[in-house]
Amino acid sequence: MADADADALLVERVKRGDQRAFEMLVVKYQRRIERLIGRMVRDVDLVQDIAQETFIRAYRALPNFRGDSAFYTWLYRIAVNTAKKALLDLKRDPLVSENHLTSGEDGDETSRVENELTDGETPEALLASREIAAAVNSAIEALSEDLRQAITLREIEGLSYEEIAEVMNCPIGTVRSRIFRAREAIAARLRPLLDTRQGERW
Repeated sequence: MADADADALLVERVKRGDQRAFEMLVVKYQRRIERLIGRMVRDVDLVQDIAQETFIRAYRALPNFRGDSAFYTWLYRIAVNTAKKALLDLKRDPLVSENHLTSGEDGDETSRVENELTDGETPEALLASREIAAAVNSAIEALSEDLRQAITLREIEGLSYEEIAEVMNCPIGTVRSRIFRAREAIAARLRPLLDTRQGERW
């Protein structure tokens, strides 16, 4: 809650005309917003433009922000809507950016999955964890946009079901259903890989 309280104080400062306070919010969330957009937009060159547009929209809308949700959740919703609008304008399909799945920087999915699954430092263990990480990333990329967004917000960004419902503008039951279906699809992709390794020591 301390983080949310800090954001609320900064938001109040922005509402009183303190532009530096908004700059602090931008610095705090820019990379996370860019990663979110990067999972929706294949064209890497567009990511920064959409992120910048997101923060411009947020700045203009901030006087109407009542604090009913966390600032972070509210900003995510603006980012998702801005990215969707950009994709519609360009008539492009929202696809996971391959760059963000393979860059290995700033805590992206690949490195996170590898870090969580690597028990030992043996070559066999590292190879196994990389294979699983690649399978997970491939499974996420194959999901529909709604399922991919829901599982990403839950497992990668760590949002609560309530926050995801706000970001995706849908009932919490729909969020639970999408996350369940996404996990089932990922598990189905992983099952053959894990079955072939049964009995092996990682």
